[in-house]
Amino acid sequence: MRALLVVNPTATTTSARTRDVLIHALASDLKLEVVTTEYRGHARDLGRQAVQRGEIELVIVLGGDGTVNEVVNGLLYEGPAPDVLPRLAVVPGGSTNVFARALGLPNDAVEATGALLDALHSGSERTVGLGLAAGTPGTEDAEVPARWFTFCAGLGFDAGVVGRVEQKRELGRRSTHALYLRQVIRQFLGDAHRREGTITLRRPGEDPVHGLALSIVCNTAPWTYLGNRPVYAAPRASFDTALDVLGLTRLTPSAVTRYGTQLLASSPERGPRGRHVVSLHDLTDFTLHSQVPLPFQVDGDHLGLRTSVTFTGVRRALRVIV
Repeated sequence: MRALLVVNPTATTTSARTRDVLIHALASDLKLEVVTTEYRGHARDLGRQAVQRGEIELVIVLGGDGTVNEVVNGLLYEGPAPDVLPRLAVVPGGSTNVFARALGLPNDAVEATGALLDALHSGSERTVGLGLAAGTPGTEDAEVPARWFTFCAGLGFDAGVVGRVEQKRELGRRSTHALYLRQVIRQFLGDAHRREGTITLRRPGEDPVHGLALSIVCNTAPWTYLGNRPVYAAPRASFDTALDVLGLTRLTPSAVTRYGTQLLASSPERGPRGRHVVSLHDLTDFTLHSQVPLPFQVDGDHLGLRTSVTFTGVRRALRVIV
């Protein structure tokens, strides 16, 4: 099989020596072309070029969720083909690796490479659904390019946290759980709209949901991980369905304490619950609109401020080797 390996050299949890070992192992079973990313968006360009060339049968990503997201957006730059879906494999190299772990892959790069080779030998793969976030027609964000996401997106509070973490990482800070926790606290203290939410969720044929202060869109469960602990914002979310939404209508200190505790104690059977919680399952088309510009993120990548985002859940978008 002819394969392209996209390597992020700054991936958090892999060294140059580890990458060399993994490349050697993969090259023993594949006709492998290796490219190292050199700039933001390079992985997207490589995914797009792989599709255009037509001779690459498999794209493998060695990196974190951000690199995976870029490659996926390159592979799907013209959307999913109705007859032949792009084929992807992932070797986790980031700090959290939500997409790879949600697929059931080991979080260790060496172990994941072994699992990938076993899956290639046995022909094991699955079709997964993805989310698509685009500018809403008729709004000031209408011309914003659409962006695919593999596991989550967010408008509002959680995206603000992501943006703060990105700023710290650009200053040289490592991505740690302590760093995220500090940014959660700072985002909470600095969020002017946490008591009265500005977000409205609209979907065809249903009454709108007003007053959301937080909105998290999930394409799978878990939503994220704290170390080895999975966190379930929307426990019923799945790669086999459309999109789930967790919304909170209030972010007072008591509400944040209550729902934060519920998230930490969440499980595949039980997520956040209460009178300020909005939980929606398997949505194919909906829009989140805010009265004021709010931070927006997909797969942990901060994309700036938005007032309106239209979401589509695409059930069959990608083939993944697992």
